[in-house]
Amino acid sequence: MASGSSDPNFMKNFQIPNYLLVAETTVNNHELGTNDPLTCPVLVFINSKSGGQLGGDLFKTYRTLLNEKQVFDLGEEAPDKVLSRVYANLENHKSKNDQLAARTMEKLRLIVAGGDGTAGWLLGVVCDLKLSHPPPIATVPLGTGNNLPFAFGWGKKNPGTDECSVKTFLDQVLKAKEMKIDNWHILMRMKVPKHGACDPIAPLELPHSLHAFHRVSEADELNVEGYHTFRGGFWNYFSMGMDAQVSYAFHSERKMNPEKFKNQLVNQTTYAKLVSKQGWFFASLVQGVSRNIALLAKVKIMKTRDQWEDLEIPPSIRSIICLNLPSFSGGLNPWGTPNTRKQCDRDLTPPFVDDGLLEIVGFRNAWHGLVLLAPKGHGTRLAQARRIRFEFHRGAAEETFMRIDGEPWKQPLPVDDDTVVVEISHHGQVNMLATHDCKSRSILDPMSPRHNDAADDGDSDEENSTSEEYRKFGAADTFKIPDEVDISHLS
Repeated sequence: MASGSSDPNFMKNFQIPNYLLVAETTVNNHELGTNDPLTCPVLVFINSKSGGQLGGDLFKTYRTLLNEKQVFDLGEEAPDKVLSRVYANLENHKSKNDQLAARTMEKLRLIVAGGDGTAGWLLGVVCDLKLSHPPPIATVPLGTGNNLPFAFGWGKKNPGTDECSVKTFLDQVLKAKEMKIDNWHILMRMKVPKHGACDPIAPLELPHSLHAFHRVSEADELNVEGYHTFRGGFWNYFSMGMDAQVSYAFHSERKMNPEKFKNQLVNQTTYAKLVSKQGWFFASLVQGVSRNIALLAKVKIMKTRDQWEDLEIPPSIRSIICLNLPSFSGGLNPWGTPNTRKQCDRDLTPPFVDDGLLEIVGFRNAWHGLVLLAPKGHGTRLAQARRIRFEFHRGAAEETFMRIDGEPWKQPLPVDDDTVVVEISHHGQVNMLATHDCKSRSILDPMSPRHNDAADDGDSDEENSTSEEYRKFGAADTFKIPDEVDISHLS
């Protein structure tokens, strides 16, 4: 069989027989044919509300090309229910020595079309379900930033939705390689309010991937009486400060006027205008010192087992990013690649996506962020760590802004002697699919550079190194999105 998407038999590579998808379906003899290649069976999950009309158009095209039972609208059915049902059916047929079911489980790949929030939702579900053969995932960029697709070579521009474009994408899925990606758990703890709602704490509107777990077991050491515990996860980044504030303003406007945000270029232009409007180009004059990260939080990191160390934050830093992928704010790489001297002097490494380390980068203002547009531009490299802890006490401000994988929120800070704690730690891995244009690097790949002798002229003298530990948190339903959530806000 020819490998190109123009081959009339091309789509057979991806199709799954009906009886393997739906329980109690009558098995047709031709579906059991041993000659079927079953090279790359796929399940496709599409956020039909992403990308304006694109999500809906893409859904129709995939349903035309594939068995319609392979293609799911995330607005109609959650991925955890779909995968649980399909895998239960596959396991049932496999137990009856059905070789087609066994090959489907072995070769299965997932496609998710939507924004970074949608992609992160599916990644989290696959991680949480503990499937016997966790399938690797390809991402179709239908959002505004599209950092996840860009990091693994799937591009960042919204794709075409016609049959030719979809077949071209499927051809890439067929040829893609598998790559591990770290999963990061985030825990946030704050005091139960004396007045107002408790779940979530009013007026706190948390991201969909961060939930209240105040009913955790009394034996859980993370459960502290009188406090709310929130848990969630992310794949790309956690950030705090000016970038999260701009993102919050953007999402707030889109929520109020969704009809104005149906075009990727318009969205990006609006985002740029908000950066200027918020005053981040002249942060020292407009924002004042109350937004400086060093005044808002005490930051600790852990790189060696059971040993916390204070991370010194330069006083001018107003945004801090804990980054897993080399793609932020639409494909920019805040960490870059440290040169040999930096690696030796400060024990820094290139940013691998599967090394159990987060890169911690700081920015002073929007002008500092523009340095990322230069070939070797990067932010202020603060440290690499396996675990990070932010402690907020009463002080400079009543609130700050936080963001995980594109989802921002306004975080109230203590008004008395209470402490708000945000802690990040490693929590397993999941398989991604990567094209030949993949920007991410694996520590297991012998072709990934460990050293780079290129000049590093953009480094700041403010950069300081620190180190610390490793520990995993188990968090049930970490990434589950409630039924009442409008998933259009994930795009």
